[in-house]
Amino acid sequence: MIAFPRTVPVPDAVADLAARHLPPRVRDAVDLQAAALRRYARLGQPQYAEARWLLAQDVAATNKIAAAHNPGLVATRRDLPGLDR
Repeated sequence: MIAFPRTVPVPDAVADLAARHLPPRVRDAVDLQAAALRRYARLGQPQYAEARWLLAQDVAATNKIAAAHNPGLVATRRDLPGLDR
């Protein structure tokens, strides 16, 4: 099961159905955004500060594409664990 931003988890089949209705560019951006958020969550130690900064840039770039299609797809500070520390 996966989770859309700020919602309850949904089955993979439902997420796949919803993703099929997105334009390919937006779908790729959302996939990259989710991957960057997962990697960001794993890099909690101080020695990974530069990697976290680069991943935050990736999230910002994909946010631009996702927001142009649907503002609800944008990742916020709440989605980046430890960003507001």
